[in-house]
Amino acid sequence: MTLTDNAPEALTARALWYDGHGGVALREEPLAREDPLEPLVRTLFSGVSRGTERLVCGGRVPESEWRRMRAPRQEGEFPGPVKYGYAAVGRVEAGPSDLQGRLVFCLSPHQDAFSAPASALHPLPPGMPPRRAVLAANMETALNALWDSGAGACDRAVVVGGGVVGLLAAGLLSRLPGVEVTVVDLDERRRALAEALGADFAAPGEAPRDADVVFHASATAAGLATALASAGEEATVVEMSWHGADDVAVPLGRAFHARRLKLVSSQVGQVAPSRRPRWSARRRLAAALALLAAEDRYDLLLDTEIAFEDAPDALPGALAPGADGLGVVLRYR
Repeated sequence: MTLTDNAPEALTARALWYDGHGGVALREEPLAREDPLEPLVRTLFSGVSRGTERLVCGGRVPESEWRRMRAPRQEGEFPGPVKYGYAAVGRVEAGPSDLQGRLVFCLSPHQDAFSAPASALHPLPPGMPPRRAVLAANMETALNALWDSGAGACDRAVVVGGGVVGLLAAGLLSRLPGVEVTVVDLDERRRALAEALGADFAAPGEAPRDADVVFHASATAAGLATALASAGEEATVVEMSWHGADDVAVPLGRAFHARRLKLVSSQVGQVAPSRRPRWSARRRLAAALALLAAEDRYDLLLDTEIAFEDAPDALPGALAPGADGLGVVLRYR
């Protein structure tokens, strides 16, 4: 990107596009900036939401969800090609004087530079590493799910699915007084991460029973069955996974009704009902950034880094089911 203050119409940027058939491309495009005071941000890192963007990359967003699944500043239409992403972190290079030079988070697609209203930018807490800030959208999801669950002090909690969102939820739960939290996952490599975040670890066959609250984040039918089996009498199971166009079998037989279990959906598009009268989405995102800023341990979740220019070749493999690694971050400089 070349910045030319006296000729903003000449600005261009490179953006990542999913073709809807499993392919990724970088496109150079004009960077429109109708208002010369609108902030211009040079991107440093952006986070890839592995589960959601796997569906977007493969064109598997169901037609019924095309409107709801639009990302801020998205271009193109589902099933593709589409410019997608919602976890960009960069430095403001032009715009209002109080923002120039500041590091900010923005719900914006993968692009090496972008323009956005000042109201869409979230300054990072002082001293926060910009790379870690790409987890802000995921942390929002985990925080919202915690509110939806009603989890409290001294609960026995189980998180089924040791991906980024599941591990962030486990990290939050582990900070509640007296809570015992166990991460359940097929991948033994998740054990060290769970323990670093203050949680125990178990394989699905050894998942705890009689939990007070359970979070399901594996995006599989088997994981959901494990989550329901882990729940105690009248416990709440929070479904955090988004399955796209797939139908998922839910085991509602056996003792599901006898134990009076509650299966609750959690979706980050709205603030949880328990907080909605007082919390805005902006306040929630600021809280997510503050939580991340306070904990160096969350850096462990970003274990796959891809240079932006290498994304067309490397990103499809990183998004493939069963791919090694956990959190994917694109590096721009």
